[in-house]
Amino acid sequence: MNIENLIIPISEEHRDYLHDETKTVGTAQSISFPKSETEISALLHHFSEKGERVTVQGNRTGLTAASVPGGGHIMSLSHMDRVTGLRIADDAVYLRVQPGLSLGVLRQMIAARSFDSENWDAESTAALAEMRKMPTQYFPPDPTESSASLGGMAACNSSGAKTYLYGPTRPYINALRIVLADGDVISLRRGEHNARGRQFTLMTEGGREISGSLPGYAMPHCKNASGYYAADNMDLVDLFIGSDGTLGVLSELELKLIPMPKVIWGVNCFFREEAQALDFVERLRPACRELAAAEYFDRNALDILRAHDDGGFPVPPAFACMIYVELHCNDEDTALAQIKTVGRVMDGVGADCADTWAAKSAPDRERLLELRHRVPESVNALIAERKRAVPALAKVGSDMAVPNASFRRLMALYRTDLAKNGFEFAIWGHIGNNHLHVNVLPHTEEDMRRGKAMFAEWAKTVVSMGGTVSAEHGSGKNKANLLPILYGERGVREMAALKRCFDPGCVLGAGNLFPVEYVLEAE
Repeated sequence: MNIENLIIPISEEHRDYLHDETKTVGTAQSISFPKSETEISALLHHFSEKGERVTVQGNRTGLTAASVPGGGHIMSLSHMDRVTGLRIADDAVYLRVQPGLSLGVLRQMIAARSFDSENWDAESTAALAEMRKMPTQYFPPDPTESSASLGGMAACNSSGAKTYLYGPTRPYINALRIVLADGDVISLRRGEHNARGRQFTLMTEGGREISGSLPGYAMPHCKNASGYYAADNMDLVDLFIGSDGTLGVLSELELKLIPMPKVIWGVNCFFREEAQALDFVERLRPACRELAAAEYFDRNALDILRAHDDGGFPVPPAFACMIYVELHCNDEDTALAQIKTVGRVMDGVGADCADTWAAKSAPDRERLLELRHRVPESVNALIAERKRAVPALAKVGSDMAVPNASFRRLMALYRTDLAKNGFEFAIWGHIGNNHLHVNVLPHTEEDMRRGKAMFAEWAKTVVSMGGTVSAEHGSGKNKANLLPILYGERGVREMAALKRCFDPGCVLGAGNLFPVEYVLEAE
């Protein structure tokens, strides 16, 4: 293999590869588009020998600048977008996929039960025939951007609206192939490689033993995607999920599917007071077993919808907030009973169950979900317009979550500080998990600076409540400064020492999670 043929000098046509959805712009000298694990391995060996840094990218939908290069080489996995095999075990379907495949394309393939299986082995081909006889299958992780790559979703342990019922990406990844910074490969399957306490040992396919210690910190007991996953006797598959591209390059993932719920209904519930909405969520959680998602939009978010209304979703001005509820049930009788429960809970908090929009069919539900997507899209368009006058401008968004008992206190903090600072803002997100995104919409660079400073102060309070500084986006580069607040300086340096076991030269993902110097200084 002539490695130089894979390496392309950066030019104007690669401008989009210098940023992610944060619009943070980086620099790079070269880029590659490997099409196989062999090419990934050869490229990494080449750059490791040269001591040149490599930033791995999927589809660049991330919100923490983890895939934004800080010089060196960009490795885009966008051309590795195939399903490579399928198996069935214990009535569960497992798909082997390349990391560049997008979630939206995967969903289409699963729904149609149709894959490009020309080069599959006989076992996979036979399993596909069996799958076509089974109930429709489902891959539950649900980030806002369906264009997200599966490798990127694993890299930040992505979640989304339906995390309330199904959890994040982690439990749906059964096996991984990981190419290390020197080109060697580790193959892991869930249940086969566990830590002993906080100590671990792994063998590479090249015959090298890698041993080390997991960080000693305790992770928060809430939705969390901050730093390396670390727990006593943990499955080592979980170490690489959520590692923000710092420990190795995911070259293949085996995904676990589950049966699709037979009945999915959605309801937009409107409230005249925010207190009613908070009461509603607290009472709905124990009352509604089939609750898959509870998505919140505050008055400012609804105002954004009103300003961009095309006649399809006229939100009356009387409403202060909205919660989108999605129910996943096994039959219509259960769904109907749960809809009635939603109505009773609304009435019980002083709202009116008539103030709802319900969707029982897939097309109607998609129309309701458009609201969820339209808010961030409209905000991004607004910031893009302001960037014309202030090129450095970007929205400042939080990703914090707390346990149930602390959520009302957190909301009060948000409201008090936002009012005190006079920011333009909108709040939306996953209220079922006590995980809302507060988005400050700056007009000036000074607004951005003050917004980030406010978020750093919030992080201290959130951690004191038992919460997390990043619940679903990972930490990347933009939220790395919050990790010492969560895990302490010692915990962050333990992460750096762990990275050194796999990538002592800090070739991969430099600047993600912790400073490069921490890795090079680790002992």
